[in-house]
Amino acid sequence: MWNDNDIVKGCADNDPKMQQVLYQRLAPKMLAVCYRYCNDRDDAKDIMHEAFVKVFMNIGKFKFNSTLETWITRIMINTSIDFFKKKTKVSQLFDNMKDGEEYDVEHEIDDPGPEVSEDVLLQLVDELPKGSKLVFNLYAIEGYGHKDIAQMLGISEGTSKSQLSRARDLLKKALKDKKLID
Repeated sequence: MWNDNDIVKGCADNDPKMQQVLYQRLAPKMLAVCYRYCNDRDDAKDIMHEAFVKVFMNIGKFKFNSTLETWITRIMINTSIDFFKKKTKVSQLFDNMKDGEEYDVEHEIDDPGPEVSEDVLLQLVDELPKGSKLVFNLYAIEGYGHKDIAQMLGISEGTSKSQLSRARDLLKKALKDKKLID
């Protein structure tokens, strides 16, 4: 089993064996990350491959300030967002929201309980409108704050908060409709 130092050094030296080790170790997880942002398996594969090219081109700049996997995940997310921006103008993702318009962001989805599987929740997230889904993924799954999300997407913090609240409202409604929560 290769450690991250060996992999980084090998990939920085353009060693195909180390590139393959890194790819095989992380590709399934990174494909899932990309898929969360595009909801299309072929697009997710394209995004992942493009991101791995960026990883291999820039791995010599990796400073071990975080784990290698965290650094690569960030590249996957950024590449996914870039893909989203190219495919859809960001303003179209949020066209039903006025800048700064806010929903009540203090409420949370009630704990759905053990009867709701992760697969069901991820399916419901996949069905969210694109803008809400993007913000929800960045905030709830990836752990970014509204300020960071606003900068990444070129929107206001208020719009980020509104989209998160909208996503939560839609998820809560979907869970109630499926009688998975009261």
